[in-house]
Amino acid sequence: MRVWSESFLAGESISSEFALGKYHPETHFEFGGNRNPHLAWEGVPGGAKSLVILCVDSDAPTKPDDVNQEGHTVPLNLERADFYHWLLVDVPAADGSIVAGQVSDGVTPKGKRQPIGWGGGRRGLNDYTGWFSGDVGMEGKYLGYDGPAPPWNDERVHRYHFEVYALDVEQLNVGGEFTGPDVRAAMEGHVLAAGCVSCTYAIYPNAVLP
Repeated sequence: MRVWSESFLAGESISSEFALGKYHPETHFEFGGNRNPHLAWEGVPGGAKSLVILCVDSDAPTKPDDVNQEGHTVPLNLERADFYHWLLVDVPAADGSIVAGQVSDGVTPKGKRQPIGWGGGRRGLNDYTGWFSGDVGMEGKYLGYDGPAPPWNDERVHRYHFEVYALDVEQLNVGGEFTGPDVRAAMEGHVLAAGCVSCTYAIYPNAVLP
């Protein structure tokens, strides 16, 4: 399957228009446009019954000690893990595209509420659900797309992967409030084809690719 975006060049930096957070010279961080980028795919196999769409940051810090701490940076060589920004399952199995800003256009404090997403698919809980836990103004259940906001002091440029999977089942076996690992586990043995397009993003001005 071929997956592409008209909002960024494959392997290049995505604009803060599509990020939840961006650089501010005095406070280090401010909210970005948080619009979903354009995403398109083709080559869905004839036997496919549904699609899964994911956006995953593969460079999230595994230790919070230095994250967003004045006078510190998150080390480039710190072990990293996945952070899910978008989970959409049970999408009709056909070639298609999502228009920029169609499923997210701005930051929604406490998270989007509608569990039904683009194409009638179900939206899962992205990882801002846990990230904002304990923040009075932002804590909530974050459904659908919420864009990049890597630590403002992270030495590493983060990589974001927009992935589309064609499955042999009409409905993925995940519950109402499912997460990225839930989707990965449920897809095992059901993937007929897949495609991905990736981009990068950083807030820290001196960040570099690993």
